[in-house]
Amino acid sequence: MPDNTPAPRLTLGHSTLAARDLDNLCAFYCDVLGFEVTNRGPVGDEGAELAFLSQDPAVHHQIAMVSGIPVPDPAFRMVDHLAFRTGTLDDLRALRAALLAAGIDDVIPITHGNAWSIYFTDPEGNGIECYVDTPFHIAQPYGKGFDLDQSDQEIVEATRELIESEPEFRPMAEWQEDFAKRIERR
Repeated sequence: MPDNTPAPRLTLGHSTLAARDLDNLCAFYCDVLGFEVTNRGPVGDEGAELAFLSQDPAVHHQIAMVSGIPVPDPAFRMVDHLAFRTGTLDDLRALRAALLAAGIDDVIPITHGNAWSIYFTDPEGNGIECYVDTPFHIAQPYGKGFDLDQSDQEIVEATRELIESEPEFRPMAEWQEDFAKRIERR
């Protein structure tokens, strides 16, 4: 900040999506991804409607969706998406199975070295990433395919072999400790 006042720490509160078919989009996020609608209703005089969704009882909405407004043409790009952290590789496998059962067949597994991800699009073409942190840190950007059908141990070993010669390779805990010190000095 210009006067050397430390910048406030920010955390992402929620993301908002424009919806072509609000009922269908809410159903996908609830039935396939496990969200719950916390509130839904009209907004303004133009026929727009807002839906609020969450998976966290401490957060009223992690996603807001609005219908009745112009919607941009969908074009999936890895850098234009919502990202959701989950806990385990089994969670990613279960999500992939639910997506395939729901007719979403563009599920792409990618390792970023610091995360194992699956990328896909929702029924309206919005890009989504669901990921699990790895125990490693490497310089970003980085992305390579990986086999989600391997065992957890095979995935860890294959990832380590793939990235151990990459710049900044080290345990994630070391990188986090160094980063915490760096931001404390700000």
